[in-house]
Amino acid sequence: MSLHINALPGEIAKIVLMPGDPLRAKHIAENMLESPVLVSQVRNIFFYTGCFKGIKITIGGSGMGCPSIGIYSYELFTQYHVECIIRIGTAGAYSTGLQLFDLVNATSAYSESTYALNAHNFPEDHFENQGKAYELINKTAGELNIAVKSCNIHSSDVFYRVAEGIPKIALENNCLAVEMESFALFSNAKQLNKMAACLLTVSDVIPTQERISAEERENSLKSMTTLALESAVAVDGFLNQ
Repeated sequence: MSLHINALPGEIAKIVLMPGDPLRAKHIAENMLESPVLVSQVRNIFFYTGCFKGIKITIGGSGMGCPSIGIYSYELFTQYHVECIIRIGTAGAYSTGLQLFDLVNATSAYSESTYALNAHNFPEDHFENQGKAYELINKTAGELNIAVKSCNIHSSDVFYRVAEGIPKIALENNCLAVEMESFALFSNAKQLNKMAACLLTVSDVIPTQERISAEERENSLKSMTTLALESAVAVDGFLNQ
């Protein structure tokens, strides 16, 4: 057990899918895994382990923001020997080049966050996805005929901003979407030599103020979840080569 996860040794799979919302983790596990078992619920952050196409997979919530996913992903990597974390979440589109329900595979995550500097003494303002998972997601998407767009994203430390418009760091680095977690996940994976990827569904188009409902966020992200699960199978095959 770790400080924030009370699963027993062996109850967490080598591959973990991490939505931000623990209720989304619950919904995915109960509807898409075979024989899911709740293995941790500290602070109501649910982790379930089950099988998909014969592969053991864990699905667990990360909470919101770099500090939260930073804690959970670090404990998973270091204390549960997880090899790959794929974040599955929602994002806001900075332009109409992305539409509601578009899927994004994050190439790099840019951020003003000091997480990586303070955690690992990394001064960079961005980190690429780590390891083979990103490539395997794109390959799997092609095999399943699921459209996915690869691009840079902005991992913001704040949800509500006084200043209007696209933040400078996102504008200068062609970040097409914004979320709040991947910068910390990627930096942890870099430090620990693990795999990390981020697959997002566009839930808001900021210029037009279009958005999907809270219920849709929890229950209607099937394309992203299917792609993530199938990609996890591909990652498992890579790990076992």
